[in-house]
Amino acid sequence: MFKALVKDFQIIFERDPAARNWLEVALLYPGFQALVLHRIAHWLWNVGIPFVPRLVSHVGRSLTGIEIHPGAKIGSGVFIDHGMGVVIGETAIIGDLALIYQGVTLGGTGKEGGKRHPTLGSGVIVGAGAKVLGNIHIGNNVRVGAGSVVLREVPSDCTVVGVPGRILYRSDEPVEPLDHGRLPDSEAMAIRALVDRIDALENELSQVRADQQADRQALPRFEPSQFEPSQFEPSQFEQPQLEQQQLERYRVGVAANSTVAVGAGRADQEALLMRALQDESCERDQCCRISDRAIQEFLGGAGI
Repeated sequence: MFKALVKDFQIIFERDPAARNWLEVALLYPGFQALVLHRIAHWLWNVGIPFVPRLVSHVGRSLTGIEIHPGAKIGSGVFIDHGMGVVIGETAIIGDLALIYQGVTLGGTGKEGGKRHPTLGSGVIVGAGAKVLGNIHIGNNVRVGAGSVVLREVPSDCTVVGVPGRILYRSDEPVEPLDHGRLPDSEAMAIRALVDRIDALENELSQVRADQQADRQALPRFEPSQFEPSQFEPSQFEQPQLEQQQLERYRVGVAANSTVAVGAGRADQEALLMRALQDESCERDQCCRISDRAIQEFLGGAGI
């Protein structure tokens, strides 16, 4: 217990630039005071002494505004910054070197017994006002953004933001331990990707419509009132071996030709869209090449 308290004391100088001297930290940091009282209460709890551990916990809550059940297991080097409104449940487990800000709740989701509170790995950072609820495991070096509500397990080395918490894998640039201003916005990333995709599809549709219009203007125009059906016989054309389908088109005139043109345009449009959806290689001005990764992470991170 004494070694853990020494580590708790030392870590404050590493993580809080406002910490100036040992006397200030010992007497004026409610997070450290709450941990001192909790480690005493936890030792009494493990010994099996009734009532007294809860009394010590209650005194600590009254003095610091931080409520830690004496049954909670907290590793060494834990820093509760500011700490007002922090609630840590009975079966919660917090790993070494965790950083917890004000308003954080490590709670349960119901009235069930047994292990019902979260387990936090080493090096976890939980932002202000975040809620981690239920018997779930949060991996090592996880960053939980301020105001997030985490209801399912999170792998190591990830960032969780939003309500409900969405898991974002740190694939390119790592997030610094205290740099909360650089936490990614999953909603904005997904919306941006969707807007880009809509814009690209609208451009493709405009191009298809322009091609259709050009094809229609290139077709010969026939006026049925100017011709008799008997005039459209195979013998009057240079190619007497015209297929029956072509002959019928000549007989009905402009209506048949318009139908064929529209049908061909629709077929080309459907083929273009299918190629875009299947992500086949094609010209950049014909197929949508917007990456779906942001959308997939947005939905997958929320468990949708």
